[in-house]
Amino acid sequence: MSDELSFKVSAMNISQASETAAAVTKEKYAIDESLFDMLVDKASSNAPNDITDDTPEPMETEHALKQRLLDPTADDLEYLAKLLVNRLDEGQGEIMLEVGGCEGEFSMALIDSDVSAVTVALGKAAELSSVDAFVQLLHDSGAAAGSPSMAAGSIVGEGQRAAVRYARDITVASGSSSQKKGKAKSQASEAASAPPSSHQPQQQQVRTAYYLVRRKPSGVEHMLEVRVAVVGNVDAGKSTMLGVLTQGHLDDGRGKARVALFRHQHELDSGRTSSVGLEILGFDKISGAPVRHTTDNHRRLGWDAVCRRSSKLVSFLDLAGHEKYLKTTVFGMAGGAPDFVMLMVAANAGLTGMAREHLGLALALNIPVFVIITKIDMCPPNVLDATLKELTRVLRSSGCRKIPISVKDRASVVMAASKCINQRVCPVFQISNVTGEGVDCLQTFLNILPINCKYAAHGLAKDDSGTDVSGQARKTRNAKAGDAQDAAAAPSVQMHFDINEVFAVPFVGTVVSGIVIRGTMRPNDNVWIGPDFNGNCSSAVIKTVHRKRVEVQTAYAGQSVSMVLKKVVRSQVRKGMVLLGKLASGGAEMACPQQLSRTFEAEIVVLYHSTTITKKYQAMVHCGSVRQTARVLSIEHADSNNESLLRTGDRARVVFQFIRHPEFIAADSRLIFREGRTKGLGKVLRILDRAEERNAVFKATDGTMAFDQRSIKAHREAMRHKNAQAVASGSDKKKKKKRSAAAAAAAAASAPGPAPGPASASAAASNNSTARAPKISAS
Repeated sequence: MSDELSFKVSAMNISQASETAAAVTKEKYAIDESLFDMLVDKASSNAPNDITDDTPEPMETEHALKQRLLDPTADDLEYLAKLLVNRLDEGQGEIMLEVGGCEGEFSMALIDSDVSAVTVALGKAAELSSVDAFVQLLHDSGAAAGSPSMAAGSIVGEGQRAAVRYARDITVASGSSSQKKGKAKSQASEAASAPPSSHQPQQQQVRTAYYLVRRKPSGVEHMLEVRVAVVGNVDAGKSTMLGVLTQGHLDDGRGKARVALFRHQHELDSGRTSSVGLEILGFDKISGAPVRHTTDNHRRLGWDAVCRRSSKLVSFLDLAGHEKYLKTTVFGMAGGAPDFVMLMVAANAGLTGMAREHLGLALALNIPVFVIITKIDMCPPNVLDATLKELTRVLRSSGCRKIPISVKDRASVVMAASKCINQRVCPVFQISNVTGEGVDCLQTFLNILPINCKYAAHGLAKDDSGTDVSGQARKTRNAKAGDAQDAAAAPSVQMHFDINEVFAVPFVGTVVSGIVIRGTMRPNDNVWIGPDFNGNCSSAVIKTVHRKRVEVQTAYAGQSVSMVLKKVVRSQVRKGMVLLGKLASGGAEMACPQQLSRTFEAEIVVLYHSTTITKKYQAMVHCGSVRQTARVLSIEHADSNNESLLRTGDRARVVFQFIRHPEFIAADSRLIFREGRTKGLGKVLRILDRAEERNAVFKATDGTMAFDQRSIKAHREAMRHKNAQAVASGSDKKKKKKRSAAAAAAAAASAPGPAPGPASASAAASNNSTARAPKISAS
């Protein structure tokens, strides 16, 4: 029993471990919910919304609230609608409610007949015009136990419906058959020794219900979005997993489901992803059922149709798993701004080198992780057990410090999704893309994943109806006229958009795509675009804005959109540039930003380096969508060590300078630098101005100023002037030569001479015919 509880109690000393040991199941690595909640609550305060907490004024007791839910009147429905509106404002349009299970003088515990009444009451309250949402029952603790039933939108292939039913019960570490037989015998003996049920008073079971409440968006611009980066080792089944989720058809075991996801011909030939692929999975506005590209009647749906039918969208970033495409994978994770990372691990291969590398990138960027173990249908039980033990050991190590939990039914799905925003929780799924085992659990998990709240504090402007869709400050659709004055008095926020991709579309123009970091953007907005190779910004105008291939009128912070720029040439735009609004949300005019610099100071830690890092060391720096080589100008150790050297594990303040051109870097941004096997991470502290940059370069070069920005600019101007002079002199020589040839011809034509005779005329004719005749080689 100590082995079974070791990975749960090793993170902290809990004195109640002995009391809860009797309640833990006999399965290996099983999770007790009370002990798990105790661990997570100490690590983070994030938990599902409890409907009995933080009720609006006047304060209601649990007993009164229960009566409103069981037998609601018109006033009760209005009260519940107000409660839902407040919670939806806090949750950015989506919440998960837990009804029942409260302890105290007035218990909120529900019995068998109460769950249906509560479901109907919440549904009626959500359908009111002030809420305009739908309610979905996620889990009922009193429901019949067993294998999860096939929900709406389940993935079932032809001839494989029997295989979708769980052929075997695989947990995070399956117990032996002898343990299962012993457990069955003990249960049978207890049932035989128990007194007859007729002599016992029959008690109704206390139940707890979990509900998902989500607003119905009025348009594609208000649709919720969660970005998930799919990483893992090569041949782990990343593209196949996305094909099964988005297309709705199971794989044939030979990669049939992944064909529609590839973007290049060489990817089809090799079967390996080499670029950043994009796929979407929607959930509808009625019951949260999945919306895929292929419907039940084999009708193909485009991105625009999927978005218009969905209330929430999961955007997948299909990243490369091969080692030679690591640069592309790092750029996708850093520039794509994913909310979660889905780490794919093949059951028959284990946690190999690149999977560990991708896990380290997720930890460095502080992104929550959940693990998918694939190919369980072809993996022997002993190999699967070894893979799970290795995964558990790595997740519990001092470098990760995560709590792995097995997700195999709807109850564990709800618990994992509510705790997944916490950095210490790591759900583990076991999936087969051929038989469909575990796919429904993953689908439900993606549906109830929480929305990232890091973009909610950027003061977004309201739309035409007075609705602020930014998050915690969101207003209801029946906002009063006084809200417009409050919005005008709010602090100005400048729009910031990071460019991740650039396209030249015929008959359209230059198209850029990326993430809106803060503010809002609309068509015909005037923006600054930059920096160019000289560190300057130019003016541009947004022509149209598209979100998931659907034209929208407004793009808000946290959304991934694309736009067409007026009168901007493709060669003037590159990845890593930014768009900054000329007008802030308050109407104030914003000048060209000051964060455009080649030099910045960061606090870094070296994860690995074979020797030492000194001044003038160069490495590739990834900071958001910025990807450029930078050199080290100065090193200042955290322990006041005068030695200007860095080794593995050292922490220091370092001044970096980009090699080629300035970039837009914001303070407090996370960065990753790498060079070969050298890896390190850090955080940007401040941006150096021109005087500080000159002093840093002067100290790094011992006064020679060998790579000063002004020297490089002067050298470029001199070379450009020299080339222009060379071109001008060359053209002058050609013109002079042409003039001299023309003058000689004119002089020869005007000079007097003897009249040509018959012999001379025939000789001239023969010479002309010889000159015009084609030359024939001897061969």
